[in-house]
Amino acid sequence: MTRVSTPAAANLRATRLPVLRYHRSLPPIALLRGPDPYTIADHPDTPIHAIIDELQNCTAVDGSPLEDMSILGIRTWGNSRNGQTVILTGTYRLDSYVSRQILDSLTAIAVVRPSTETESMTTLLGQQISADGPGQEVLLDRLLDLVLISTVRTWFTEHPDRAPRWIKAYEDPVIGHALRLMHNRPERRWTVESLAHQTGCSRAAFARRFTAQLGIGPLGYLTQWRLSVAADLLADPSRTVSSIAREVGYSSPFALTTAFTRHHGMSPRSFREARLVSRDRRQLTGAMTHTAESTE
Repeated sequence: MTRVSTPAAANLRATRLPVLRYHRSLPPIALLRGPDPYTIADHPDTPIHAIIDELQNCTAVDGSPLEDMSILGIRTWGNSRNGQTVILTGTYRLDSYVSRQILDSLTAIAVVRPSTETESMTTLLGQQISADGPGQEVLLDRLLDLVLISTVRTWFTEHPDRAPRWIKAYEDPVIGHALRLMHNRPERRWTVESLAHQTGCSRAAFARRFTAQLGIGPLGYLTQWRLSVAADLLADPSRTVSSIAREVGYSSPFALTTAFTRHHGMSPRSFREARLVSRDRRQLTGAMTHTAESTE
């Protein structure tokens, strides 16, 4: 997490954000998918002033150090301690197979208009970002999680046509309960009958309702979810295929390998190797950056 204070235009190269003008007490929130860099400015025609990379190195366009961008306090930097524009930024450095299914449903730049819910969260985040007591980093991480979850949820509410079907299905009291059971306990030997029993439906009614909302049967969805979770667990090189198989509901590493290869087109070992190579070769997030005040 970083706070930036600036009275002058400062931006990054690449895609520009739309010009957003709101009352200062209710700022909008913009979600940007990595790893591409991005530009923020007070106006589309504002020339690039600063380039900030993913390691927070700040330079001028010609590559020379930018002396007027400096640390102004704990997790706070910019070119003026009294800047009229303050921007809070945070970056998640991860490459999750499960979360990617959500992120890919967002537009490249997803903007959520200000609301009383997001204002209370960002206000608290802004208050806590300059504190430095024990456990502060953990506290900030959890606050950022709250802001992200609330923002994504609000964006999907405003753009229901882009929301993944399983997110919509969470609102159904029957299917939502079944999804939570499968998501939270993928290792259980779920059957259509046991899921129907847990949700208080007949087997046939449950299967029809589930398929109608998600476009796939309960066991087909369960298989996809298990194999998505397995893909994420493979990111940990210390995990064995055998231990992952048990965690996602497969009786043996051979059974998981067969299902995984059929679904992902490669074995768990090949998938892990390809993912590690990909992670080493590309940035997982765009540079964190900051900009600009309105001339209003």
